[in-house]
Amino acid sequence: MRSSKYPFLTATTIRVICPLLNQTLLRCPTSKIKMSTAEKMQKDPRMQRVQDLMKSYPDFPKPGVLFRDIFPVLHDPAAFSDLIDVFVEEIKAEYPNVDIIMGLESRGFLLGVPVALKLKLPFVPVRKAGKLPGEKYSVSFSLEYGKDAFEIQKSALSTGQNVIIIDDLLATGGSMSAACELVNLAGAKVLKCFVLVELVGLEGHKKLSVPFTPLLQF
Repeated sequence: MRSSKYPFLTATTIRVICPLLNQTLLRCPTSKIKMSTAEKMQKDPRMQRVQDLMKSYPDFPKPGVLFRDIFPVLHDPAAFSDLIDVFVEEIKAEYPNVDIIMGLESRGFLLGVPVALKLKLPFVPVRKAGKLPGEKYSVSFSLEYGKDAFEIQKSALSTGQNVIIIDDLLATGGSMSAACELVNLAGAKVLKCFVLVELVGLEGHKKLSVPFTPLLQF
């Protein structure tokens, strides 16, 4: 007997294929398909509120650059608190073995410090060249509107420590890549880089060789 709708399917074929399809569906239920963090955040009312508060400024700090301003979020204590909670929840869920929270100068400090406090972990600042005393590791990098260098104090990290890096935005990826290199120079390990915003079109994530999670994408 053949199917009237699909004449190429015989009863024998259907008896063979259907169990195989059922087994495949049982092995890969749709409920277990993992959404990306950015997709998940789009459905989180806390992050929707954060996104609504952010502002954009074209041609700042130079022509052709679209500046994403997170400061309005800091003006709203409830929204800012929710944002920090989201970072903390994501880190706790994935990396209970984290030892250090690291933040990039300067807006990464605004996010990284409260996250570190909530997780009861040390915070390590990544600063621009010439801002830190003592012995330092230093890495130069290019960014979307110039060149710069990042440094950390050699005493800030120990060999084998697990580090989460936090910043407000990933654009071309130069600054985040430099921060990862600093961690490597110290003999520590980057577990993941988190940012509030990723500018997807600039493909900065391609410069990273470690796991990376944006909470919002533009």
